[in-house]
Amino acid sequence: MDVTAIAKLSTALSETRQSQEIGTTVLKKSLDLAASNAAALIASVPAPASSRLPAHLGNSVNTTA
Repeated sequence: MDVTAIAKLSTALSETRQSQEIGTTVLKKSLDLAASNAAALIASVPAPASSRLPAHLGNSVNTTA
């Protein structure tokens, strides 16, 4: 292996490592953004409204309909 081939291989490995680091950083930022959006979405869900139905309604499910 000559010096030029070793230099090319070293450069290619360095570029690959840098590309992977950039990809990992972008992925981490994307996951952080997704987590932030999910938290905002969950926080925006309104609390369940108090039911104005009689107490005997909604306590069982009719499975023989």
